[in-house]
Amino acid sequence: MPIDQHGDAILDGVSIRSLPKVSLHDHLDGGVRPGTIIELADEIGLDVPEGDADDLADWFAEKSDSGSLVEYLKTFELTTAVMQTREGLARVAREFVEDLAADGVIYGEVRWAPEQHLASGLSLEEAVEAVQEGIEEGEDAAEARGHDIRVGQLLTAMRHTDRSLEIARLAVQWRGRGAVGFDIAGPEDGFPPAKHRGAFDYLASQFFPVTVHAGEAAGVDSIRSALIDGRALRLGHGVRIAEDLEVVSRAGEEVLVQFGDLARWVRDREIPLELSPSSNLQTGAIARWGTTIEDHPFDLLYQLGFAVTVNVDNRTMSRTSLTRELALLAETFDYGLDDLEVFQLNAAAGAFLPVEEREELIDLIGEGFGG
Repeated sequence: MPIDQHGDAILDGVSIRSLPKVSLHDHLDGGVRPGTIIELADEIGLDVPEGDADDLADWFAEKSDSGSLVEYLKTFELTTAVMQTREGLARVAREFVEDLAADGVIYGEVRWAPEQHLASGLSLEEAVEAVQEGIEEGEDAAEARGHDIRVGQLLTAMRHTDRSLEIARLAVQWRGRGAVGFDIAGPEDGFPPAKHRGAFDYLASQFFPVTVHAGEAAGVDSIRSALIDGRALRLGHGVRIAEDLEVVSRAGEEVLVQFGDLARWVRDREIPLELSPSSNLQTGAIARWGTTIEDHPFDLLYQLGFAVTVNVDNRTMSRTSLTRELALLAETFDYGLDDLEVFQLNAAAGAFLPVEEREELIDLIGEGFGG
């Protein structure tokens, strides 16, 4: 299904871009516009690998397509370098929200790690304040263009550092002022959620929602730790939960699958999987199954009843959008509008919002899909 020059695709006569969407897994430092990187870098005297926005976009896509999460994460050194001032953070956050709105998103959760944005003297509090300022400016700009959108912050701790409890306290401090949840990110393999049990215990005591990157660069043990040690309500990626499934037999379109205890728990409890198809290919998260989108276990998980959601992970690194990811899945697995609606309803149900606001999202999605 071709994406046109406006970043849109048509499915069953309907513009995918125009459909109401919910974005749960979208990194702020992974969605900086290449042109903005060049301008902000020039202001601080930072060298960039390419001086043209299109060429820089190509550079990100090339460097990110390594098959390794560790190598993929190195591209963030450039984006975070231009996000060290209040002005830089606010601008990036404002444009981020505007880009979500242009993609048809009506509710989004943006994750970012405040501890990575202190090099120029900002405090953690000041960094969060700057991002919130930018988010609100972006929401206002979108409203002026006739698009209602709400975006909440997921404050993220880096799993290979020791500031998770500090960031957890920061997130709770900002509850009701923009922060809607907590996450841990960074190198997954070797840094299990169990290492941050103190932070997760605190968050549980405060009844504060948690999502955890798990099942991307590490397997089922990482997912198990996210659920047990992290009390995660959602799984960041979680694609490797498919390793706890055994395909016993295939007969045409009929597939007999044996569930492991962990996979059955995740499926039966409807724990949302924040799947990001293009990113999962780039980082090697689906290497066990293959190297093309056709090999992604997304459809298997969907057909088995898991609460699958569709996400971009990092718009700049994967040179993608929610519209593109949905079009890619529809073309690969022959999905129709009903399927795409299910993915949005799953995301709305998993949003870190009060139940009344989730129900409002569900109604908006139904209306937008013609229900």
